[in-house]
Amino acid sequence: MSNPNQLRYTKEHEWLSAAEDGVATVGITEFAANALGDVVFAQLPEVGDTVTAGETCGELESTKSVSDLYSPVTGEVVAANQDVVDDPSLVNTAPFEGGWLFKVRVTGEPDELLSADEYTAFSETGN
Repeated sequence: MSNPNQLRYTKEHEWLSAAEDGVATVGITEFAANALGDVVFAQLPEVGDTVTAGETCGELESTKSVSDLYSPVTGEVVAANQDVVDDPSLVNTAPFEGGWLFKVRVTGEPDELLSADEYTAFSETGN
């Protein structure tokens, strides 16, 4: 499993792209997608919603379970991936590309985001 180096990660298994013009993209990692199994439903935050770092902002439902989606940053949602709502399996097949979940205009970022190497080490310890 390869975690792209240009992204940052949370211990809740979300990834965050670097902000471009203040807007960052959020998704879940391949590790999380594999742990969930086949994703069959995605409830994403809506455009205009305010999300808070570390708090739930949606959920992903798989054939195995329902998992909360946590925001890695604080800000305003500026886009939700309608393709994932229409075809939730994108989360499994392309978690770092077409399976992104939402974009947020970042107003606050926590200090505890992990690098790709830190996240890989964290996820390999079974957390």
